[in-house]
Amino acid sequence: MDPHKFHGKDIPHIKLDPKMTIEDLVNVFASSGFNGRQLGEAAKLYAKMIKENATICLTVSGAMTPVGFGGIIKTLIERGFVDWIVTTGANVYHEDHFAWGLPVKQGSFNVDDMKLYENEIVRIRDVYIKFYETLEAEDQVIQKMFEDKFTDKPFTTAEFCNLMGKISKEKSKHPEKSFITTAYEYDVPVYISTMKDSSLALNLAVHRLQDKTYSLDFVREIIEQAAILYDSKKSGILELGGGVPKNTAQQTGPLLDQILRRDDGGQDYVIQITDARPDTGGLSGATLQEGKSWGKVQDAHHGMVTVYADATIAFPILALYVLSNQKTRKPKKLYKKLDKMYGKLSKDYFKNPANKKKVKKRN
Repeated sequence: MDPHKFHGKDIPHIKLDPKMTIEDLVNVFASSGFNGRQLGEAAKLYAKMIKENATICLTVSGAMTPVGFGGIIKTLIERGFVDWIVTTGANVYHEDHFAWGLPVKQGSFNVDDMKLYENEIVRIRDVYIKFYETLEAEDQVIQKMFEDKFTDKPFTTAEFCNLMGKISKEKSKHPEKSFITTAYEYDVPVYISTMKDSSLALNLAVHRLQDKTYSLDFVREIIEQAAILYDSKKSGILELGGGVPKNTAQQTGPLLDQILRRDDGGQDYVIQITDARPDTGGLSGATLQEGKSWGKVQDAHHGMVTVYADATIAFPILALYVLSNQKTRKPKKLYKKLDKMYGKLSKDYFKNPANKKKVKKRN
């Protein structure tokens, strides 16, 4: 369709009805304009990704779990609508508060932070977290979890989160209140794109000072992530915010094509919910179309929707829309398949004579 001609759907004089469903509301958005229209189209694209059995990655930046949105992610995992996750260490760390029953409260953003500090209250915008009863308690949990784990061999953040989910599943007060425990149950890999930039890594410091070493195999995990894309007939990303999680998922295409000299073409579908602008040159605001120039997406003209909105507003609408009209999918259980997918990518890479492994000659 030529966008320079006068054609397209008529814009209705919208009428709202008290009996309307979430599907009706999304149709209202989709038939309007501006970011309302983008939100409606994003919800429908998410449904299309599910219908086509695409391998779906959810990327999560910002403080989404402190406001309780881990519960939405948990439900999407249970329905088979999320197959792997890339997030920040902060979102994993704060999600665990709910599993262990540690207090997180609604607070206020219009406060004197000097007084909050005196009252031992930590603030994330208008969310309050107790310094000792929550953060210090969580620190003790993390330190105990990993005191004798991963000190003998390299590990990935997916292995880190899988073990964390297992322990929280078995020992926490409310394991049902964590998407990390659900990811463990459903074999959904959870990668932390910024491990050292979080309290998870900070809590390993007490063990490192006792000469226990932790060797994060970050190269293996970026190959695993590319292997997920390589093994998928169709793939897509739902991005909440931007930042490193966004790039981690999108760079799977360039790793396959630019570095490993393939021609696979990147992701089939991407939905981005962001409040960042493209004109500043930052990754968070970079358009999905720009990603085509890097080989991050298959097509610069189709299969992509950007919604310029607060993810805390848009994400629940997208999630409820697909939960209301899409059938539960069989879990792909990618975590247990990572070794196999890694091996397949490695094998195919070395099929090219130019990439043959160099074997050192013995004297």
